[in-house]
This record gives sequence, C-alpha cells and structure tokens, in this order.
Amino acid sequence: MIKSTSNHPLELELQNKINSKTKPQGALGKLETIALRLGKIQHTLTPEITQPTVVVFAGDHGIAEEGEVNPFPQEVTSQMVYNFLSGGAAINVFSKTNAIALKIVDAGVKHDFTFHSNLWDQKVAMGTKNYRYEKAMTKKECSIAMERGAIIVQKVFDNGCNTIGFGEMGIGNTSAAALLMSYVTKIPIEDCVGAGTGLHSEGILRKKEILKEVFAKHAPASALEALQCFGGFEIAMMCGAMLKAAALQMVLLIDGFIVNAALLVAKELHVEVLDYCFFSHCSNEQGHRKVLEYLNVKPILELDLRLGEGTGAALAVPIVKASCDFLNHMASFESAKVSDKT
Repeated sequence: MIKSTSNHPLELELQNKINSKTKPQGALGKLETIALRLGKIQHTLTPEITQPTVVVFAGDHGIAEEGEVNPFPQEVTSQMVYNFLSGGAAINVFSKTNAIALKIVDAGVKHDFTFHSNLWDQKVAMGTKNYRYEKAMTKKECSIAMERGAIIVQKVFDNGCNTIGFGEMGIGNTSAAALLMSYVTKIPIEDCVGAGTGLHSEGILRKKEILKEVFAKHAPASALEALQCFGGFEIAMMCGAMLKAAALQMVLLIDGFIVNAALLVAKELHVEVLDYCFFSHCSNEQGHRKVLEYLNVKPILELDLRLGEGTGAALAVPIVKASCDFLNHMASFESAKVSDKT
C-alpha cells in the first residue's frame, strides 16, 4: 500500500524548522520545497539520503526492427548495455562524480549477455513484439515485468538505499513513451512525438503517421492495457519498480521522457506514487515538458539534456542532498544568536 504524504502531521514543524534557519524566509527557493517534502516522505525532521542508487532498465522494442521510427539500429541497445558495464557511458561518469551506486537491468534486450556482476538478468523475453501488428507483450509478460521491477527495488532497499533514480535504454522507446503519454494525458499522439535519438523532420513526420495508426489499432481500455499494447519490458519493469519504491517510502528521482511515461502508468494505478517523486530535469524531447505540465510539477534542473540513462536523476542527487544538509546542519536564528526581522 502506498501512503499519501498530504496533510502530514510533521508538516508544520518542518516548515517552522525551515523558516527558523539563518536566512530570509524562502531564500533557498526549491531547496526549501525539497527539504519539506523529504521530511514528509521520511516522517522525520532530520531527513537524509542514504546510498543513492540509479537503476538503468534496458529492453528492446519490436517496432525498432523495421527502422522507421528510430535512426539507430536495434543492436545499439545491447551495445550500450556493454558500454554501461564497462563504465564508458554518461551515467557511469555522473554516478561516479556523485558517489551513486549504479545497477544495470536486462529487462528484455534482444541479446544473450554473458554473466557480469553488475548486470541483473531479469529478461522477460527477447524484446517485445511489434505493436504495429499485435500487442507488444502478453498480459502475463506485462505482469511478470512489473513484479520483477518490484523485486529489484526491494533488493536495493534491503541494501540500505532510501533514494532511487530511474534510467532506461532501449532503441525505439521514445515511440512507446509517446503512445503511453497520449493515452494517459489525452494529448494527441502527434503532439507527443519528438526526434528521439535524432530523427530529421521527414523522419519525425513518418514516426507520427505510424504511431497514429498504432494508437488507433489498439484503442486500449485502461492504462494497464496501454502498457501491455505499447510498452517495453523496461518501461513495465520501471512502472512496477516505482510503485514498490513508493510503498517502501523511498525517494524517487524521475529522469527523462521514457521514465516519465512509466510514471504516468504508475500514477493511473496508484496516484499516491506522485508524493514520493522528484522530477530531476526537463529534457529537450518535446513530450517531456508537456508531461511535467500535465502533472503540474517543476523540474529540479533544466540543462537541455536529451539522453536518458538516468543521467538527469544522477545530476539531481547533490541538490537533494543539499536540501537535507541545510535542514540538518544550518544554524537557526536562536542557536546562532542572530536576530530575525521581528
């Protein structure tokens, strides 16, 4: 069960503690908002970030085999997983910069990986089916993916982590995200579609045409069915992982467009999940800003990123940590013997 943090009994005490620090009220801007929410999530006046972890979920999409909605070939998904494992990707660099644990999950890559200590094999199948012709996954496959996402989060939590960032890798997954976004938000699919990994203008128009056909073909009756029709295994696994993380009262750092699409489905299943989410950044993928506007949330950072991998989540960790630190260690007017304005 996911508990709502609204009307939290500690909210007034937390706000008074924030206001009592040696600064004008509101002078730390978003840091004050973050600190207040962290205290409510963790049910304490002294919140902390422990063993922050970014989990990158990787999966392949049947639609990508055709190459019409993605400029990069499907094989890039497995190649990038190897890049993650060898430490060469942006998420590796940023995780190291900010002392973040990094875990890579094979949710459904169309490739057989050899054993690697930092690769969690949770493969549901060798990629999803092509949703131009049939549902991307069966009802059972979707359920298995969500259950495995929950298991992964439980393992991370049991290792002492209370703050989890979500990342993804999957050629073609911006198309899946656009379809899910359109279903949940009711924004026309053509207004949800962007360049993805770098389509030119003609490619974007073709992508819109294909996804309009796909959306009309399936006409799902629920968010869960939409996930089954359009999603990737990495998206379904993230959805289950987010719900479990919120149930464990963890801090959720939401990354870019694809991660937000997984959250949209999770929100339809349990709206309280939003109480535990911090939106790390706003990307240059056009649908991302519209999702944030739909959810009525503000991102922590705006760096014009358009990468995925959990990079925005990793870059936001120091800001979240700083919010805890000022609340816990900054002097109050009383302790510092500084007169306030009254």
